[in-house]
Amino acid sequence: MKQIRPYPRALITKKAARALAAGHPWVFAGEVLRLEPASLDGHTAENGDIVDVVEENGTWHGSGLLSEASTIRIRLITRNANDRFDNAFWSRKLTWAWKRRVTALGNRALPGCESDLTCCRILFSEADGFPGLIVDKYEDVLVAQVGTVGMQKLRSQIYPLLLDVLAQDGIAIRGIYERNDSPSRTKEGLPLEKGWFDASNASSTRIIVHENGIAFDLDLENSQKTGFFLDQKYNRRAVRRLAKDRRVLDCFSHVGPFGLNAAAGGASFVRCVDVSQTACDLAHENARLNNLDDRMEFTCANVMKYLPDLAGDKRYLREQGGPFDLIVLDPPAFTKSRSTVKHAMHGYQEINELAMKLLPRGGYLATCSCSHFMTTELLKKTLHYAARNAGVSLLQLEERQQAPDHPILWGVPETHYLDFFIFQVI
Repeated sequence: MKQIRPYPRALITKKAARALAAGHPWVFAGEVLRLEPASLDGHTAENGDIVDVVEENGTWHGSGLLSEASTIRIRLITRNANDRFDNAFWSRKLTWAWKRRVTALGNRALPGCESDLTCCRILFSEADGFPGLIVDKYEDVLVAQVGTVGMQKLRSQIYPLLLDVLAQDGIAIRGIYERNDSPSRTKEGLPLEKGWFDASNASSTRIIVHENGIAFDLDLENSQKTGFFLDQKYNRRAVRRLAKDRRVLDCFSHVGPFGLNAAAGGASFVRCVDVSQTACDLAHENARLNNLDDRMEFTCANVMKYLPDLAGDKRYLREQGGPFDLIVLDPPAFTKSRSTVKHAMHGYQEINELAMKLLPRGGYLATCSCSHFMTTELLKKTLHYAARNAGVSLLQLEERQQAPDHPILWGVPETHYLDFFIFQVI
């Protein structure tokens, strides 16, 4: 860079420069050679500040947020040397992110249902250029998760701009609730906390939301993640299309979205199973809320034990509503690090093998993984082993991913984390 810029500089290794040139937006701690003060006024970078990322030969690669406590030392926010980080910059990025959702989701609603923008992800961290910031929209409430010290410092600037962007489309938001309780914040030296960003907007965190024409009673404060798993929206529709007149087993059911979609699609019976009694109670309440409880039952159990019990006892299988001809497996991430992938593969193989054995020939299996460490190819290999051990063949009907409001940024494999398959067992 020949021009003089007003930002401190991080000098990086050639290895880091190659990764940035290939599209990845991170610089790791061991790839930062040193930090230098800004050329204009000599100020040095503080934790969470914006720094220029430069090779020793002067080649500029972008600007990013400094995280002194994290092994991911810098996360890029721009590769455009003309950008200045004022309100106009952030408003422009927020507008792009929102318009992506309008384009991707705006006309996908089911006939007679609410807009698919009623509940959706607005900001998806690196994929939208806001590293460490996730914002989900639930009706007239935004739920945010802040995972980096840079976004922690910037959120007071970003949140009002986001509300303005939504207001321009006639969307009024009554409050922003922060779920900053993810353990990953400790890697940034940030405290775990949750609450309304603006205390003057404080109100109940119980809210009725609508997705795919189904009402859900959510607890935004205490549910998993930001309150719901919005990334499975269209995968739930795919299960709904298969469910008519079938007996459905929904495993790892959480508050019942797959099971409710199956019931709404005409399933003759749905059994939801989850290890959390609170989740089962909410799922039952959601069934009553939608007048679907006459065809749904709920079991609080560990799926890893429940499936073997079903497979080993035909009488118990009948008592639970089986035999089932559609099984949904939506487990939590079995691995959150590369070192535990082999253990995770064993877990995925076990539950899928049991499901395949429980299904009759011609039955359907909807199964997924939500860990980016469990790559598509590893999941396919695991499912192949499960089918071989179960003595069945799989006819693939669909291969799906996360909903498009959770966009996948090529060059950043961490943004592709959900794989979803529908098979017929033959």
